Amino acid sequence: MEELEAFVARLPKVELHVHMIGSASADTVLELARKYPDSGVPRTAGGLRDFYAFRDFPHFIDVYTAVRLLIREQEDLAALIRGVIRNLAAQNVRYVEFQDWPHGLTANGIPRAAVTETLDIVAREALAEHGLRVGYIFDFPGQRAGLTARDVLAHALEDPPEGLVGLGIGGIEEGRAPYRDVIRDVFGAAAAAGLHRVPHAGETTGPESVWEAIEHLHAERIGHGIRAMDDPRLVAFLAERQLPVDVSPTSNVCTRQVAALAEHPLPRMIEAGLNVTLNSDDPPMFGTSLTEEYLAAVRVLGLSRSQLTALSANAVRASFLDEHAKKSLLADIAGQPDLRRAGNPSELPT
Repeated sequence: MEELEAFVARLPKVELHVHMIGSASADTVLELARKYPDSGVPRTAGGLRDFYAFRDFPHFIDVYTAVRLLIREQEDLAALIRGVIRNLAAQNVRYVEFQDWPHGLTANGIPRAAVTETLDIVAREALAEHGLRVGYIFDFPGQRAGLTARDVLAHALEDPPEGLVGLGIGGIEEGRAPYRDVIRDVFGAAAAAGLHRVPHAGETTGPESVWEAIEHLHAERIGHGIRAMDDPRLVAFLAERQLPVDVSPTSNVCTRQVAALAEHPLPRMIEAGLNVTLNSDDPPMFGTSLTEEYLAAVRVLGLSRSQLTALSANAVRASFLDEHAKKSLLADIAGQPDLRRAGNPSELPT
């Protein structure tokens, strides 16, 4: 097992589906909870662990919202992201695309310009200090699309951070129906402006939400997408088009979308030929990390080391990095000496 851990530690990684607020370390959340004792967020480590025990997906959204409401000042946001970046760099993550709901920060009282400034500053620091490239995906919760979607789009188009790469939608999938037209319009405008589209779909609702994301939201990647496996025609479509699906197994278990990690459909998705990437979603809230997701993929789900390498390469190709950076990172993955011993060299990424 120690050899496996060393293998995963050395594997260059890309994190494509991780929420900025949900990535706040326990230490950061506790510090902010003590700074703002009126928040209702526990101020002890044990209390926070209990706070992160989710009954269902709506309860997870409630807890996530409580943590988001702790980010009240520009310095809070900067401290949070810097902590997350240090954690990612320690895992040999070379590129990350943070999902961020900027309206949730401006609603807390942080001016739009200050949000953008902070995102720019920490991205430059991440590259200079850790060699970690940072991209941002502005998103909004589907159940609040009527109130916030256009504001998020305006922020993206009028005052974007330098690293902005796309637009997403998360939250409670069942809550999108009343705002279908607004959501379609906003994603259409994002496409026209050259922003990439990365909606969550098929996490808590069925394959129809994935079809909606493909046909009407112009999806270039699908967040979660596990319910796609319920529709053979959709599985065949995703496999043929190689539309990337960003999978987060531990998240799906913690939010009660999958009964147990051993039952997660990731191996079946790979077997069906889907273009899958492996991600951590909201790692401290789910007691995981990207490294732990890779380890669990072997220990619990039975993937091979060459499959781990392929997942890492999938994430590079599915990212919105420029082509030069992709080629460089793929070469780093393929050039690891122990990776070449892990499987048939012809199967490794190039």
